Amino acid sequence: MVEAKQKKTAPLLLLMLNLFIIMVGIGLVIPILPYYVEAFNATGRDLGLLVASFAFMQFLLAPFWGRLSDRIGRKPLITLGMFGFAAAEFIFAFATDLWMLYASRILAGTFGSAIMPTAMAYVADVTSEEDRGKGMGLLGAAMALGIVIGPGIGGWLAEIELSLPFLIAGCAGTLAAIVSVFLLKETLSDEDKEAAKNEEKVNHLVRMVTALKSPVGFLLVLVFVMSFALANFTSIFGFYALKRYGYDPAEVGVIVAVTGVIGAIAQGTLVGRLTKRFGDNRVVSGSLLLSAIGFILMVFAFDYVTVLLTVSIFFLGNSILRPSLNSFISKLAGKQQGTIMGLNNSFLSLGNAVGPVVAGFLFEVNIHIPYLLGAVVLLVALVAVKVWTATKVENSTVENSN
Repeated sequence: MVEAKQKKTAPLLLLMLNLFIIMVGIGLVIPILPYYVEAFNATGRDLGLLVASFAFMQFLLAPFWGRLSDRIGRKPLITLGMFGFAAAEFIFAFATDLWMLYASRILAGTFGSAIMPTAMAYVADVTSEEDRGKGMGLLGAAMALGIVIGPGIGGWLAEIELSLPFLIAGCAGTLAAIVSVFLLKETLSDEDKEAAKNEEKVNHLVRMVTALKSPVGFLLVLVFVMSFALANFTSIFGFYALKRYGYDPAEVGVIVAVTGVIGAIAQGTLVGRLTKRFGDNRVVSGSLLLSAIGFILMVFAFDYVTVLLTVSIFFLGNSILRPSLNSFISKLAGKQQGTIMGLNNSFLSLGNAVGPVVAGFLFEVNIHIPYLLGAVVLLVALVAVKVWTATKVENSTVENSN
């Protein structure tokens, strides 16, 4: 029993390390990218395009990687993704022209999108439905911790040398890839791979539309809503804090770091317990409500303590929502774990791309509107979850009676 548990724990820890490195690499860019852009005499438009190119590549390619992982296995995609991401970090560190920065971000988005859905599919392969929420929560915790630590590490290392954070991330990614080659075990059988190869090839945009009509379609919409709300918050929070409270980057950084740690702890310790006790439906509903309350309360915050408290409420709800949704989706994905998790990541990336654009536009109208819109979207999603759940129960009752 103990040996079997260790066999399941070891690959999970390795996946957590891989995703942690990926998210640290993403976080490193946040405090440093503006200085890189300035060093290359680029414009604010270039800054926006560099940030957008990463999310766009994730949106575009995550389904392809997820589908491929169903056909050739999880291990090859995870190791390839880590090597590719490490290469992107090295390109950024040694860039001598603006096009190299674009190449780095595009490459990072390309290979980063190979790792995330494949890692989630791997967890689905090695966990029971009962433990699925816990496994997804641990991956989410590693990702949340990486994105929180990344900016701090990046800012500190950049004081020594601007390119040093990317060199460190590249080395860490390479090391994790090598360890994955030797220690990560494949989870898919030859029969599962062959079955996936025989599936009809469909354009991934068509697949996205088709997926919306499938049993997981509604949950994929919720993934978009969740990421839209989070991007809606993160994209303008620093500017909001400056305009309303006059906070400097250090004060904003403390808020983001503290709330990020709270989110990471919640994902690592609460999600599994909550889904086991209350079920995926109730946990998703509760986290939607908690996130919406956090959005609304932010508008009424009046000092540093209340800002920290209200942002923490939002982050707590959002941090519980993501792995709960991932667990819910994986239970409905059947044998198509890689494909569905790839689509999951695409809807996530789409929300990450749309959220900042909408928030930036509405912020110019009134600084509170983005947060109020986020609350409305989450509350509408909560009502939709209740209706969807009731419909599922009703349909199930009808089928059983027949």
